[in-house]
Amino acid sequence: MPLPARIAFSITFLLLSGFMVVYLYRRLVRDVTDKRWLRIGGALLMVALASGAMLVRTVFRSSSMNQGLAVALGLWIALVLYTFLSLILVDLARWVSGMRRKDLTPINAERRAFLSRAVAGTSLVSGGALASWGVFRAYEPARIHQVTVKLLGLPKSMEGFTIAHLSDLHIGAVLQQRYVDDLVSRANGFKPDLIAITGDLVDGTPEVIGQYVSRLSNLKARYGTHFVSGNHDHYAGWDAWSAHLTGMGVNVLKNRRVVIGDAGGSFDLLGVEDLSSKHQGGGYNPMLAAKDRDPTRASILLSHQPGGFDDAKKLGMGLQLSGHTHGGQTFPATGVASLIWGARATGLSREGDSQIFTSRGCGFVGPPMRLGSPSEIIQIVLTAA
Repeated sequence: MPLPARIAFSITFLLLSGFMVVYLYRRLVRDVTDKRWLRIGGALLMVALASGAMLVRTVFRSSSMNQGLAVALGLWIALVLYTFLSLILVDLARWVSGMRRKDLTPINAERRAFLSRAVAGTSLVSGGALASWGVFRAYEPARIHQVTVKLLGLPKSMEGFTIAHLSDLHIGAVLQQRYVDDLVSRANGFKPDLIAITGDLVDGTPEVIGQYVSRLSNLKARYGTHFVSGNHDHYAGWDAWSAHLTGMGVNVLKNRRVVIGDAGGSFDLLGVEDLSSKHQGGGYNPMLAAKDRDPTRASILLSHQPGGFDDAKKLGMGLQLSGHTHGGQTFPATGVASLIWGARATGLSREGDSQIFTSRGCGFVGPPMRLGSPSEIIQIVLTAA
């Protein structure tokens, strides 16, 4: 992400966090008690909360962080978010009800205090319930989602060719060995011909989490495992990870093309560096990946971010496999993802002769939650168009 965009995002995040904290203080503390010491304690708690919210993105990128602390912080942020949303909904309902009431007799102080405490308690309970359900869904095993894709130019001999598409594993402080082993078992379970991992594999360095990532070497496919970088892989030190993955036998596609198949039939598999790396020397370069390619051949492009699909269309790619969006990961971000990426936010969509499939991803980033966007492993079955 360019520096101006990062600055704009940070400012927006700080403003929203500040508003949320002030609002929660007013509704959960100031409106509930008139005791000075409770109000001061509540204010200090909210300041601590604001600090945690501002640091949460950085914290969850640290693979050396204690796993229990990482989970606890994530739960805390989730509880705060859904308590905030619950209060907003209640206040909107009260506002609409007040607009319709004909009797505008003021509510006495005692009744107002009772209502404030009831609303605060109800919001905390509902926020806690939603946060707990979201955490439960986040730790559920990834679903196998089978998709049949008609690929232009695919030889008849390759009908039924199967790809296991994994994306956004986010191995790090929270998601470690048991999680990786489960993904490997599930992906191997449907015996894919090829495995494609479309970035955001890690949140940490090889020295700390390399032992967990190395368990991906247990993935089995006739045509091997192929990988392209995501933005989080660059945050974690892409040169070191590229060397580590190559040492594991993973085919790291840095703006290049390989042929998948044999003399009886084949297609082109291309991979590009993460879209955000185009601001760095030697980064994202789909033109280089497609250099000297026969445009009549069937083709699949691995590209972490769906934002690069416009380049894929210009190059005549039959299918692009992406991740990055997490499908929004959790409500209400699920709706925001659709606003940002449209039909490309999740699932299969077509634009002209090119198609894109965007995975919701296997893991999570930030608070360990998924609501409205379950984790998934994609089983892509190719057929001739």
